[in-house]
Amino acid sequence: MIAVLDYGIGNLRSAQKALEHVGADARLVTRAEEAEGAAGVVLPGVGAFGACMKALRSSGLDAVAHDAVDRGIPFLGVCVGMQLLYEGSDESPDERGLGILDGRIRLLPDGVKRPQMQWNRLEIVKPGDPLLSDLSPDGDPWVYFVHSYAAEASHDVSAYCDYGGRTVAAVARGDNVWATQFHPEKSGVVGLRLLKNFVDRCTSDVTTEANR
Repeated sequence: MIAVLDYGIGNLRSAQKALEHVGADARLVTRAEEAEGAAGVVLPGVGAFGACMKALRSSGLDAVAHDAVDRGIPFLGVCVGMQLLYEGSDESPDERGLGILDGRIRLLPDGVKRPQMQWNRLEIVKPGDPLLSDLSPDGDPWVYFVHSYAAEASHDVSAYCDYGGRTVAAVARGDNVWATQFHPEKSGVVGLRLLKNFVDRCTSDVTTEANR
């Protein structure tokens, strides 16, 4: 089972349906106890950083995110769900993020349209990252973005896009934490392949644990 954290912000059903499409038993969970035993955890998000972070904490599902990361359970943040993993955001300066990843979320640079609401090409800088494996046969994956803020560049970056300069598109930390600024569930076959890679990783971890 893959737990999709439902903290009352946005339409999270689309993320659940995309995961189901690639073979996952994906379930929306609204309480921490509903995520017990999950093989993977997904944190989607749309809207303002501050409102999302307050709702996540109010639901108690922030504890699920921390627990999954700490225990090595595969974890995927999507769009604002990725931003929530950081220490904070310039969009909501007084609201603390989860602090799972170092750094802050910054406004996209002057001179570009905000939000970036378009397809854009990924520049993969961690080709060995299992989440980004085999996304496109021509090695030129395109994905769909809707955002006005993006993470600071760091050693965790696994992919960029070009939008007024190099913009962080995906990150990976260790062997169980991944996040994308783009929407895999809106990114056609490339996005579905990425989600399948995540589901396969969850399945692999469950199989390994069962064989110990």
